[in-house]
Amino acid sequence: MPKEVRVPAWRLNSDHGFYIITAFLVAFPIFSQDPYILNIFIISLIFSILAVSWNFICGYTGIFTFGHQAFFGLGAYVSALLSMKLNVSPWFGLLLGGIASGAISFFIGLPCLRLRAAPYIAIMTLAFSEILRITCMNMVNITRGEMGLWGIPNFTDITLGSYTISFGGADRVPYYYLILIVFILMMVSLSAVLKRPIGLAFKSIRDSQEAAESLGINVTYYKLLAFVGSAFFAGVVGSFYAHYILILTPTSLFNLGIMVEIMAMTLMGGLGTFMGPVLVAFGLTLGLEYLRFLGDYRFITYGILLILVMLFMPQGIGKKIFKDRELAN
Repeated sequence: MPKEVRVPAWRLNSDHGFYIITAFLVAFPIFSQDPYILNIFIISLIFSILAVSWNFICGYTGIFTFGHQAFFGLGAYVSALLSMKLNVSPWFGLLLGGIASGAISFFIGLPCLRLRAAPYIAIMTLAFSEILRITCMNMVNITRGEMGLWGIPNFTDITLGSYTISFGGADRVPYYYLILIVFILMMVSLSAVLKRPIGLAFKSIRDSQEAAESLGINVTYYKLLAFVGSAFFAGVVGSFYAHYILILTPTSLFNLGIMVEIMAMTLMGGLGTFMGPVLVAFGLTLGLEYLRFLGDYRFITYGILLILVMLFMPQGIGKKIFKDRELAN
């Protein structure tokens, strides 16, 4: 019979850790509204969402993909082009970017996820990312290629009574709270899924597809569901990125380096942990910014840190700090 694993008393419950970190992030602009610092936190939240969404598909469902940045870039370009060419509100673009990424992921995953061999979906997603990059580079009349798609509209202002929330100018506070809301919605959605029977279905597929099938679980359905959900949130955050940065280039969005960063954050945080990738996403983003004076040598520090974590904490930092509902035989 499965039994509870004994864990040190000092380790936080992952839900409590989420509440503490969220409370800190909500209150942070009260203490600092410096645009530079808020920009770093916004980038940290973007990578947190990307890492957690990739962790859902890989860490909780066991499907290794190597092109998560493709759905991030696709959401960005879809939202940007809709707002520029068809005057679609960027607020609708947030949702449409996510829907576009989710829909494309469905058609990519449908033939590949029927197969049990892991390399197929990894190769397919990597190839899809490269196809999108080359396509956006060559469709100069639409995307302007490497010259950059610029002139992307800001989010329209929100009026609440006599108070107006403006997304123009150098003020980063509205953008910060917007991406924080997206982050909270994703984390709450993931927590709700993992606490329900559907969460057990995902984990059973990760542990053994044959055993999951023997229990009557439709493996292809749940794998597709996880893949589409993961791509949806990547598309939403890509849409936000487009209307925040206001200029897009294929190389910056579909760069393999983004995928490497997402993987590093997730692996160092701990595959299949709730808060681990979030902590590492903030730690690495803030740390690399602090070490900017080292130039390219700061990435050597990045590599050394990754090696040390893999050697001494192979299950990730998250499993050392947080205690989830762990079971052992």
